[in-house]
Amino acid sequence: MKILIRATNWVGDAIMALPALRAIRKRFPDAEISIVGRPYVADIYRDQEICNQLIPYDPKGLHGGFSGRERLAAELRAQRFDMALLLQNAFDAAWLVWRANIPERVGYARDGRSFLLTQAVPPPRQGEIPAHEKFYYLELLRRAGWLDSVQDESFIGLHVSEARRQSADEFLRKYGVRQGALRTAIGAGASYGSAKCWPPSRFADVANRLQRETGADVILFGTAAEATVSAAIAAEMSRPPIDLTGKTGIADLPALLSQCHLFIGNDSGAMHVAAAVGLPIVAIFGPTDPYGTAPVTPHCSIVQQKPYCSPCFLRRCPTDHRCMTTITADMVDAAARSWLSSVRVQLA
Repeated sequence: MKILIRATNWVGDAIMALPALRAIRKRFPDAEISIVGRPYVADIYRDQEICNQLIPYDPKGLHGGFSGRERLAAELRAQRFDMALLLQNAFDAAWLVWRANIPERVGYARDGRSFLLTQAVPPPRQGEIPAHEKFYYLELLRRAGWLDSVQDESFIGLHVSEARRQSADEFLRKYGVRQGALRTAIGAGASYGSAKCWPPSRFADVANRLQRETGADVILFGTAAEATVSAAIAAEMSRPPIDLTGKTGIADLPALLSQCHLFIGNDSGAMHVAAAVGLPIVAIFGPTDPYGTAPVTPHCSIVQQKPYCSPCFLRRCPTDHRCMTTITADMVDAAARSWLSSVRVQLA
């Protein structure tokens, strides 16, 4: 049997969907499972033993426009899949597997796409299942008859090979990270939008305290688009950070973060990756809801102030961004310090 799974589009969602993907592999151990998703999601899923094939879907490149989608549909059609499961909610996901002539097409009945599905699963109503997003994907499997019951998990992990860990450590040392120093990773961006972002000056304040009082190396992670944010943090730091903004890709992130000791950042994909490789997390939440998207790990402190307008889920704040500006450096520093006693730094 050949199964095609349409993955979610965001890195954080991709991590939260891992329990569902592992459940599919367990239910169909002999099936040939392929996952189609954005290239950066495919990078996250590599080496996770959840599928036989990763198929990148690049709507900004090779698969852009109608002709690009038709090209991908033709490629999938040639593989003659028996069934498709859609973890992504979009109409485009259903259209793609319909055009690929996959005879069984399973997904939530959303976004006007039910007529393209052979099994249009009613989505859960508010309050029917626990709020966290990991349950949303598992519930799809249960309602589709692929899972007998939904089990909770307190930790979602990513496997990182020893070879990749060693390579990441060498990379970090090349950029000046010291052996034997506390390595604090900071993720100050969020691809969802600026409303999720804590002010750079506050990150700098916390980073300065950690450098001064623990001798920590502070490592800034982010995409090239977040270079301005990282530059603003670095400009207010007493000792220059190791700035890896724009120097790494999503594929590198699990291994690089696995070589750090603590992560401080906004609600973002990097936050979920850091949690999945075992780091203690200080997660700063503003316009989004940790009940739905907190990292799945017991080693996490949520720092949040909740004004009347939170959670609003807006990409950009239309007012004074009070959900973030009322979070102080003292709050984040205190959360970070609560984890430092559990951090074990291997000395040179």
